[in-house]
Amino acid sequence: MIESSITTKGQTTLPKPVRDALGVQPGDRVRYLILDDDVRILPVRSINRLFGALKADGPPATLDDMQRAIAEGATES
Repeated sequence: MIESSITTKGQTTLPKPVRDALGVQPGDRVRYLILDDDVRILPVRSINRLFGALKADGPPATLDDMQRAIAEGATES
């Protein structure tokens, strides 16, 4: 079990194993989720960290391609 203490200002330091498990670094943010008698700490992911997370096949779609797909989807049903 991993523990840390609370300062008089209500602050604590996340121990290294917890930071590693969350994948957080200095300057990152965390969110606290309270569920009944449990508290969960979740990393808040910046949109910038998502860049490159999805791989695409082929060339990027143009605006015309997207508008055409939207129009085709609207006529289906």
